[in-house]
Amino acid sequence: MRAAQSPPSLATLVFLTALSVLSLNMFLPSLARIGQDLQADYGVVNLAIAGYLALSAVLQLIMGPLSDRFGRRSVMLICMAIFVIASAGCAMAESIWVFLGFRMLQGAVIAGQVLSRAAIRDMYPPNEAASKLGYVSMAMALAPMLGPMLGGVLEMLFGWRAGFILYVVLGAGSLALVWADLGETNTNPSATFAAQMRQYPHLFGSRRFWGYSVCAAFSIGGFYAFITGAPLVAATWFDLNPAALGLGIGIITMGFMAGSFVTGRLAARTQLSTMILAGRVIASAGPMIGLLTFVVGIGTVWSFFGAAVFVGFGNGLTVANATAGLMSVRPQLSGSAAGLSGALTVALGAVLTSATGVLVNAENAPFLVLGMMFASSFTGLLAVLYVRWIDRRDPLPDTI
Repeated sequence: MRAAQSPPSLATLVFLTALSVLSLNMFLPSLARIGQDLQADYGVVNLAIAGYLALSAVLQLIMGPLSDRFGRRSVMLICMAIFVIASAGCAMAESIWVFLGFRMLQGAVIAGQVLSRAAIRDMYPPNEAASKLGYVSMAMALAPMLGPMLGGVLEMLFGWRAGFILYVVLGAGSLALVWADLGETNTNPSATFAAQMRQYPHLFGSRRFWGYSVCAAFSIGGFYAFITGAPLVAATWFDLNPAALGLGIGIITMGFMAGSFVTGRLAARTQLSTMILAGRVIASAGPMIGLLTFVVGIGTVWSFFGAAVFVGFGNGLTVANATAGLMSVRPQLSGSAAGLSGALTVALGAVLTSATGVLVNAENAPFLVLGMMFASSFTGLLAVLYVRWIDRRDPLPDTI
């Protein structure tokens, strides 16, 4: 198979992004069985999720700068190879600690998400990059919906190891796809790490970069608060069965897909901050209206989950545009920017997930969940207003 010499197709980047998301949750239905087979407490087995998230945040901080220095292609090839080996190790593990060790190595697949974003920014100007990222974001929404269903079917038919064998197959396919279709997009890599590090203060000191990053992180933060608190609301206030709850949680994902599709259609000819502002207004209005219905005593299952649709749609209008914006502050450090922003998002998600789990109870569930969703969405709104203020005072040479 001949090595790629030209930039990748969008389909390749969508597949790599989807695999990075799928690696997080496809095996969730098998956690209990993994604990039984490997004779481990559920809390220990759960490190396969919590530890993986923590490590993926750290890896994003490393992969982005490495790709700015050595190129997207080489880093992606190495990471996909590590993922294949790690998946095989998980499938063959006979000890919980061996399993968890290889599971942490699987975190290398996060390169598919981080470096795909950077590659898109390499290939397109900011607004067109936002449009392409909108379509990629649809894969990020669809994979979490389908992954657990597929994992559950595989466990019922063949046992929990089948899911990790599928990871091996998908990882090997991704490795071949990167080799054949992902030519280098970083045409101006840093000459040395020292030269690259001298550029970092320009990125880290950019108020515009942090404005976009905070906006993106708190936008997704509303989603984390919802998925953590919604099960308790559904059980204690509406007596929903698991199937209905699954449909309710999935509705925010459908909203996100719809918003991402609109981004794909409109972002190329619309100012980034305008799209983001519209998304933040919609995402803030939904939980605010939902919260008011419960405050006045007329809250229903429709007003609760309807608020999530607004958040999902608003996030679809926000995330791709904010990501394109933060990578455009210093295009030569787009990989570093994507990695740093991704790590910030994961870290904030962990904080909001933990806070929701601690604070929400049967009495305050819909009020607190909707309140946290509104607070997170509104913080994102304040962040984009800050970016627009900066744009007026200090516009970039190429307006984004």
